[in-house]
Order: sequence, then C-alpha cells, then structure tokens
Amino acid sequence: MKINVVGLGYIGLPTAITMANAGFDVMGTDYNKQIVDTLNQKKITFKEDGLEDLFFKAVDSGNLKFTTEYIDADIYIVSVPTPYDSFSKKVDATYVIKATQTVLDVCKEGSIVVIESTVSPGTIDRFIKPIINKNIHLVHAPERIIPGNMVYELQHNARTIGADDKAIGEKVADIYRQTTDGDVVVTDIRSAEMTKVVENTFRAVNIAFANELAKICSHDGMDVYEIIRICNMHPRVNILTPGPGVGGHCISVDPWFLVGDYPELTKVIGNSMYVNASMPSFVLKRTSEIMKENGLTDYKRVGIYGLTYKENVDDYRESPTLQLLEAQKEHLAEPLKVYDPFIEDDIVENQYHDLQKFLDDVDLVIVMVKHDEIKANMNLLENKIVFDTQNICDLPKAYKL
Repeated sequence: MKINVVGLGYIGLPTAITMANAGFDVMGTDYNKQIVDTLNQKKITFKEDGLEDLFFKAVDSGNLKFTTEYIDADIYIVSVPTPYDSFSKKVDATYVIKATQTVLDVCKEGSIVVIESTVSPGTIDRFIKPIINKNIHLVHAPERIIPGNMVYELQHNARTIGADDKAIGEKVADIYRQTTDGDVVVTDIRSAEMTKVVENTFRAVNIAFANELAKICSHDGMDVYEIIRICNMHPRVNILTPGPGVGGHCISVDPWFLVGDYPELTKVIGNSMYVNASMPSFVLKRTSEIMKENGLTDYKRVGIYGLTYKENVDDYRESPTLQLLEAQKEHLAEPLKVYDPFIEDDIVENQYHDLQKFLDDVDLVIVMVKHDEIKANMNLLENKIVFDTQNICDLPKAYKL
C-alpha cells in the first residue's frame, strides 16, 4: 500500500515517519522545496526528542522518500495548517482545500483522502465535499500529538477516524492501529471534527479559569499558587497552573472555530479565549508595576527569557512572547531584549543567542518559558530582578503572576 503524506510540518513529518516505520511505502510531499531538499539530505527540519532516530530508521529502510510533487497513491494524508480568520474567528480552510484539489488532480478512482488537519465541525461537508469530482473516499483523522512529546503520543495516543462509509473507516483504522497501541475509534466525519475541537476547547477553558484566578489574586495580593495547591487537595478539584498566555497551533486556535461558527452559543468558550489572549498584556502591566517598585525606568534593561510557546521545543507558533512583543509595540519604540536557547535564527528584534550576554545586558528578567536550561541555571539570576510567570524560581527577588 502506497501512502502520500501531504504537508511535512510539525504533524505531517512525524506522521510520515511513523507510517514508514510501520512498514508502509510512504512519500512525503511539501510545496516548500527547501524543506524537501533538507529532508532528502537526511537532515530533520525541527527538533524533537527521539524523532531523529525514527527519521533515520524510516529513510534507511527505503520506506520513506520526499518530493515536492503529489504522487499516485492508495491513501493520501493531508496535514496542512488550518488557521482562523482573526475577524470572524471561523476556520480558514484554504490550505486544506488547495491540497485536496491537487490530490484530486493525481489520484485514481477509489483512493482514500484522509484529512488530518484540525477543522471545525462541518468543514469537510461545506468546503471539501463540494469540490470532489471523482469517486474517492473522504476520511477525517484529526491529529492528536503535541510538540515535546510527539514520539510517545504517536505510539500510544488513541485516535479517532471519521468516515461516512463505515467500511472505509475501519480500513483506515486498521492502518492507524499499526502505528499506535492506543484505541482507534471509528465514527462519522462531523463527530470526528467536533471531538478534536472540543478536546482543545476543554483545555483552553480550564487554562482560562486558572489565568483569571491569577488576575484576581494579583489584584488583592494573594498567592494564586498557594490557593490552587490547597484547592487541589479536594478530591474533585484539579485546577491547572496559570501562565503568561497560550500558544501553539492547537489550544490558542481551535476553540475559536467554535466561537466563529456558533457566536451566540459559545459565551463561556469565547470569554475564556479572550482571557487567555489577555495574559501577555497582563504580563506587560505587571512588568511596569515591578519596574516602578524597584525604581527601574529604562525598558532597555528588561529582557524576556523564552520565545517558544512551551518548554524544551523549538516551536514558536502563536507563542505568548510573540504576543507580548506585539502588544508592547503600542507603548515602547524599541522591543524588549529576548533570548531562547532553542531558536537559532533571528526571528525578532533584539534577539540574543548567548545566555550570559543576554543576562549581562538586563536588570529585570521576565521568565516566559520554563526551559530546562533556565531551571538548571537559576544561580545566574541571583543578582537580577525576576518576574517568574512560570512559578519555577524561588529566588528572593522573584515576582510571580
């Protein structure tokens, strides 16, 4: 069986690798020639623990190859971005539509097209089915992995297969069962679309509750972490940890699909998303208060530790730090200094690539990401004022959310 994985980003590439290591003949396709050339040189395009070894195994076996072209295959797995419209909050299905149209140009009758990209419920009915011009089978198998733990989750997470033809759904499920020891459930397409969005929305709403608690406690001088610790001793309470914002391409994006499609029915979800989106600005406000309390007036002596959206990965999509830098443009002529050990290229102004040089040039450090590096080097912050948005620093001068 030949599989063509379309889109070789944070989801598509691990999917292609996993399918190849399960014994399938896999061709990975991406329109970005630089990505394809890099992969054909046997170099992986992003950092992820354990993925490189699996990459070499798949390529060396001969089961995995890369191209910029779509090929004749039995199954196509479409794994391309699905952003949302910032005004309407609705899903932007442009990439999925274009990828599917190109698949239709090359696929044979009876092929199976699996959409792995996360979409809002009804997207395949509204945007994909109307462009189908030959006898193919549509399936939705929303991805369920997270950067930083991709390899484990690919091998162990349950999967949902949505197909309006039950027999086709089971056929695709049997393929995915060879890549994971988690349960693989078959349902209809719209239910599969909804389950993925609901999973991320559940997490977003619970994060928003914790973030709102942080704001309340900050307003009245209470320790939100102590309060959460005590509350979580109750057997039916499990409050999450607040943070400086929500990033990545899942929790910060997918719930908006529901808000965009059901604006009158998503009051809790919508307000939760606005709470999470407000956290980078809240961090800026708290920074100003901390500066005033310590007699600091020069923002050029303020630095941000962390650019990625979570710890120990190189993924900075929708990161709270990027959101913070965007928000501070309204108040400061020059961006704050920034350092992240996982970002090798310059992606923002005033970006450093050496921790000590970064610390030498700042008096106040805003810890936005809890990379292992900073946790192992807390002693370097002893003479700094620290605004710890991740609750990892116990130094005397450390401020919390």
